[in-house]
Amino acid sequence: MPVLCSHLSVAYGRRPALTDFRLSLQPGEIRGLIGPNGSGKSTALQSIAGLIQPTGGRVEIDGRPVHALPRRALAQKLAYLPQQPTAPEDMTVEQLVRQGRFAHVGLFRRYGPEDEDAIRWALDNTGLTTLAERSLRELSGGERQRAWIAAALAQQAQVLLLDEPTSFLDIGHQVEVLDLVHRLSRERGVAVIMAIHDINQAMAVCDAISLLQKGVLMFDGPPTALADSGLIETVFRVTGRFVHVADGAAPHFDVSLAQRRSARH
Repeated sequence: MPVLCSHLSVAYGRRPALTDFRLSLQPGEIRGLIGPNGSGKSTALQSIAGLIQPTGGRVEIDGRPVHALPRRALAQKLAYLPQQPTAPEDMTVEQLVRQGRFAHVGLFRRYGPEDEDAIRWALDNTGLTTLAERSLRELSGGERQRAWIAAALAQQAQVLLLDEPTSFLDIGHQVEVLDLVHRLSRERGVAVIMAIHDINQAMAVCDAISLLQKGVLMFDGPPTALADSGLIETVFRVTGRFVHVADGAAPHFDVSLAQRRSARH
C-alpha cells in the first residue's frame, strides 16, 4: 500500500507551515521525519493522516486521494498516533486496544472472531498479553506507549504514522519501542512514517529520511547519504561529525563534539 505526497503545502493563516513537500513510501519501509522544532514534522504527519486540509498538492494512498476517502475507510488503511494521546486512566490495556477495531466494527456491530484475533495479535506482538487487564495508570511510560501502538495495530492498517513515539521515555523504553516498530516493518510489511527527535535513532532505524527546515524539504534519501551531505550541521546549527562505528552499521553523529553555533541574523 504505497503512500505518495506530491507538492504538498500547508499554511496556518498567512504563515506557511509546509511548502512543496514530497514523499514516497513503500510497504515495509520506515521513513524518518527529522528537523528542528517547528520544522513541519507534525504538520506533515497530520496532512498525510487527512487531519489537515492542504493549501496545495495532494496525498494518495493506493492511488486514491486521502481526502476523498471516508474516515472509516481511511482508518482501515492508515493508523495515526499523535505525540501525547489521551485516554481515561482507569481504562485497561485491552479496552484501549479494542478501540482500534472501531474502524472495522463500527458503533453497533458486535466483535466477531476476526476482531478478537486482531486484538489478541496486537497484544501479543507488543508484548502486552500479560498486561491486558491492567489499567493505563499502572503502566510504565514504555508500556503505555506500546499499548497505544497496539491499539493502532489492531486497526490492521498497513500504514503507521508515529509522531515522536520515543519522547518522554527513558533510553531503555526508547529502544523497546523502536525495536517494535522495526519488527513490524520487517515481519508484517507495515509502512511507517515516524517523526523522531533523536538523529542517531533515525539513522539507525530508518530506511530513508526526510529532513525539514521551516517547512521546506532539505533532504530526501538514505541515512548514509544524509551523513555525507553536511546538512545536519547546517540545519541544526551545530558542529560535529558522523562516525562509522562498525561495518554495515549506520553512521553515528558524535554529539560530544557538537557545539551550538552563534545565531546569525
